[in-house]
Amino acid sequence: MADMPRRSGYQMPLLLLGAFRAVIDELHVQLARRGHEQARPIHGFALQAIGPDGVTIAELGRRLGVTKQAAAKTARALQEVGYAQRVPHPKDGRASILTWTPRGLDMLEASAEILDRLRQGWADQIGEERVRALEDDLSILAGGGPSGPSIQEIPGWLQ
Repeated sequence: MADMPRRSGYQMPLLLLGAFRAVIDELHVQLARRGHEQARPIHGFALQAIGPDGVTIAELGRRLGVTKQAAAKTARALQEVGYAQRVPHPKDGRASILTWTPRGLDMLEASAEILDRLRQGWADQIGEERVRALEDDLSILAGGGPSGPSIQEIPGWLQ
C-alpha cells in the first residue's frame, strides 16, 4: 500500500464535525418522518440532560454548561414543542422540576432506535470491527470512560 499523504491537523476536527453532522442530520430527517418535525439537536441533548428524574432549570444549565437564562430558554423551547413540562418541586414550593412528557420520551426512544440503525449502516459500509475500533479510539481521545463523555460533559457551545 502506497504511503498516504499526511493530513493537516486542522482536518481532523472538520472530519469529526462532518461525521457528527451526517449522523445528526440524518437522525432529524428520520425523526421528522416519525412526527418530530420540530425536533432540533439541542432538544435531544437537553432531554438527555433532564434525565428520567427531571431537573431544576439551574441544574439543567449546569448539565448543559450554559447560564440559567439559557437553560430557561431551552426549557421553554422544549415545552413549546411538547417534549418537557414543569411540575411542582416535591421539596421546594417555590421551584419546579422540568420533566419529560410522553412526547419527549417518544422522541428519545425514536432517536435511540434511529441512531442504532445509523450505526449499523456505518458498520455495513466500513465493517463492524472498524466501527468498534473507531468508537474505542474516540472514547480514549474524548477523555471519557469506556462509553465516552457523559451528557454532563457536553459543552454548552453545541447550542
